[in-house]
Parts: sequence; C-alpha cells; structure tokens
Amino acid sequence: MTARNISRFWEWGRKIICVGRNYADHAKELKNAIPAEPVLFLKPPSAYVREGSAILVPLYTSNLHHEVELGVVIGKGGTAIPQSSAMEHVAGYALCLDMTARDIQDECKSKGLPWTLAKAFNTSCPISEFIPKERIPDPGNVKLWLKVNDQLRQSGCTSHMIFSIPYLISYISDFITLEEGDLILTGTPQGVSAVTEHDELQAGIENVITMSFRVDRQSETKDTYKAK
Repeated sequence: MTARNISRFWEWGRKIICVGRNYADHAKELKNAIPAEPVLFLKPPSAYVREGSAILVPLYTSNLHHEVELGVVIGKGGTAIPQSSAMEHVAGYALCLDMTARDIQDECKSKGLPWTLAKAFNTSCPISEFIPKERIPDPGNVKLWLKVNDQLRQSGCTSHMIFSIPYLISYISDFITLEEGDLILTGTPQGVSAVTEHDELQAGIENVITMSFRVDRQSETKDTYKAK
C-alpha cells in the first residue's frame, strides 16, 4: 500500500470531528450554557475548501457566520487513547473555519434536531496548509484571529479553551475511533458574525500562518432546496 501524505490530509482523511462551545465567551455570546463535557458534531470531507476556491453561501441560509479554529490533524489512530499519550497521536495542525448557517442552526436547536444542514454543507470547512507539529510547540497557547474586509472580528487564544487538546483526543476516541488523516476542530473564540457575498475573509495563527477566502453565493439549481 502506498504511504499517504499527511500534509495533504484533506484529500483522503475520512472525517472532521468538531467541538462546539469550547470557549466560554463564545458560548455566552450565543446564549448557550457552558458545557460540562465536550459538544461534538461532524462534517464530511466534502466540506473541505482550500485557498483559491470560494466559500459558497448555501441557498437556504441568510445568516452565514464565520468561526475561526485551530484544527488538530491526527497522525496515528486509536481508540480509548489516554490523555497522557494523546499528543503522540497528533501529526500537526491546520488553521480552519467552521462556517455555520446560524439561522438554520437556531431553527434546528429550537426543534431539537441535528445541526447537519447548518454545519456540514459544501465549503463549510475552509482550511490552511498543513502545519507540522514542531511549528506549534504549545498548541494550548496559540493566538487566533479573523478579519472580514480588513476589519478584525475574532481574536482569541487557545489557552481559553474549556477542554484541552489532550482531553478532547481522549474523550472523542472513547466514542469514535480516530484514524490517520482525521481532523479535530477545537472550537472558536468569541466574535462570530455574519458574512455575505463578495466579503473577503483573512485568518491567521499569530507568527505561524495566514489564509484568505472570498465568499460567493451558491449557484441556483433546477430544484432549489428550501429548509423547512
């Protein structure tokens, strides 16, 4: 079997596991309770989008939000991974956005329904280049930022995460086997807000990497889906 290139994990990785409400200030800004344990949801690999391609606003939303996050790329799989050895399973990192159809999410939450339409659509997971593990020696103290049209919207530090990366890896792997190439989105700091067609998004990890994306509208199709 040909060895897979972890630096292009988005081409073959099998799942994106996301952590919601992992920064207290973000939970509060959306009027959510501070969680006692991680809130998890999934995105499919088809959610990935790379620089040079646009973030597409789904036809069924009128309130698309940005959420900047540190992504953890799994390099060694496992089940029931102890916290003490969790970082041995990390190959590296990526700067990520969790694009969220907030109006659809609010509607789903009010009905007790899953968030899939709000979180898992095509281009809902913009990512940077792969960041080797050694370039971020302390992932628990990383500064993240995001600008929309050169205006700062989000600025935060992973030191404010409720659940640490080793804890998340251990917790997730108790329920979902982690595999090489999987991506864990670790949550977003406060400052999320709406973006619209033609907006330019810039995001960065201080002193490590930056990335830019343009927002476009999804093309009309013959049978346009209307969220109920």
